[in-house]
Amino acid sequence: MSNSKTLLLFIIFCIFSSCYIPSPAIASDHDPSSKGFIHCLTKKSIPPWLIHTRSSSSYTSILKSSIRNPKFLNTTASATPLCIVMAKKTSHIQAAVVCGRRHRVRVRARSGGHDYEGLSYRAEDRRERFAVVDLSGMRSVRVDAARGTAWVQSGATLGELYHAIWSSAPRLGFAAGVCPTVGVGGHFSGGGFGMLQRKYGLAVDHVVNATLVDARGGLLGRDAMGEDLFWAIRGGGGGSFGIVASWHIKLVPVPPTVTVFDVVRTPEHGAIDVLTKWQEIAPRLPDDIMVRVIAEPRRVTFEAMYLGTCDELLPLMHHRFPDLAMTRADCNEMTWIESIPYIHLGSNATVADILNRSSISRVNTKNRSDYVRHPIPKSIWKKIFAKLQQLTNFGEVQLFIDPYGAKISRIHESATPFPHREGVLYNIQYITYWSGDANGTLALKWSRDLYKFMEPYGSKNPREAYANYRDLDLGRNKVVNGISSYHHGKVWGEKYFRGNFERLAKVKAKVDPDDYFRNEQSIPPLFE
Repeated sequence: MSNSKTLLLFIIFCIFSSCYIPSPAIASDHDPSSKGFIHCLTKKSIPPWLIHTRSSSSYTSILKSSIRNPKFLNTTASATPLCIVMAKKTSHIQAAVVCGRRHRVRVRARSGGHDYEGLSYRAEDRRERFAVVDLSGMRSVRVDAARGTAWVQSGATLGELYHAIWSSAPRLGFAAGVCPTVGVGGHFSGGGFGMLQRKYGLAVDHVVNATLVDARGGLLGRDAMGEDLFWAIRGGGGGSFGIVASWHIKLVPVPPTVTVFDVVRTPEHGAIDVLTKWQEIAPRLPDDIMVRVIAEPRRVTFEAMYLGTCDELLPLMHHRFPDLAMTRADCNEMTWIESIPYIHLGSNATVADILNRSSISRVNTKNRSDYVRHPIPKSIWKKIFAKLQQLTNFGEVQLFIDPYGAKISRIHESATPFPHREGVLYNIQYITYWSGDANGTLALKWSRDLYKFMEPYGSKNPREAYANYRDLDLGRNKVVNGISSYHHGKVWGEKYFRGNFERLAKVKAKVDPDDYFRNEQSIPPLFE
């Protein structure tokens, strides 16, 4: 950006940033401030065809284009954006923020649409006036194979990132999530873990720079934003400090061959015994292997990736985890990039499939999470599976259980906002599915009951949760005198961030003191 443009944005901020942004009754396209906001966007050189208002014929299809959870497709159930800006470049994001401040319209950013409570494109308070900046048009990936780095825009999906890395440097990869349709922006903002986490840690552990549009509409790199803000955006959750347009990441080496296996056991054939032993073995295995668990009412799948060959893996598993009874027939050798579609989409998927951005589920879902620091007794696992089987009358359930230990646990919990490090055995993601009734009354009650049952066996003081598995049942912000209350935010915030929450709130107070970037679980400011 030129110095003159930077100066202009600074002057605009000085004029308008002191005004409080209220949340009056929801506005229509004909509201004077809404019209003024749209007019301001066009004056800032955003082409009209990139601005979709409620009166636009394309508005509904654009709004629903990356809603992954069908229960949010009913757009009358919550507040919807005044307009959607399909940003193509960073200046479009800056214009939305500057115009939003001028016309008292908040801005929320959406990258992949996988946010579990839909807070990137909807608001629970129907009085909330906001616009959405959709980043799906900003998805370039520039790989520097010689330096082992890449710049990736927030609108890219993990699949697009992985594919671009492989195309430029087949012996490099990146430590991030399993699902290829997850947007980079939201994923990195909350931490980002996946099958390489035990070898290399989280996605945010490898972010070395970023470009951020801040609450003033300014464009900042790492040096300009300062280390506190740079720390906060690497795991402090999306929608609180600004809009990250792009991320500079350090890539990681991957071997020419990895081995993937799926070993399935049923409760009737020893699954509970093996799972009980897994929870102590898996976090202590060598860094090169990740064995996670997918638990369902009638089966348990032990799904793994090893950074090496089957010949190397077999003696390791026979020695360290003999109860799994893995055999050579379970081995599937492939390249790292081939493991991405194989693990998420199945054995018939191809590398090209990870470029498909569409993945709207056919069933409604509710997600919750736990961190476990002490092994759960076998007697309790038996009760858990009995509860899982109760749901089959009105829904389905999966528990995704990811082991920690190794590299992820050797990084200090204050190094990034993501605090779930040393002492964590594994993370549990509870996913409840149901069809038909979007409210899912019976399924949701069952989900709440299971979560309550699990309370004695998860971490304590606080009971931890993963920020990227956002769960509004943990708490919601309350706005007091125009600012999100720190006191109310602690209720949910310390579950996601433990002792890092206070530091995040202090950073928020410095960079966004009037709480412009705000949603139901955004970081509230804490003034010193």
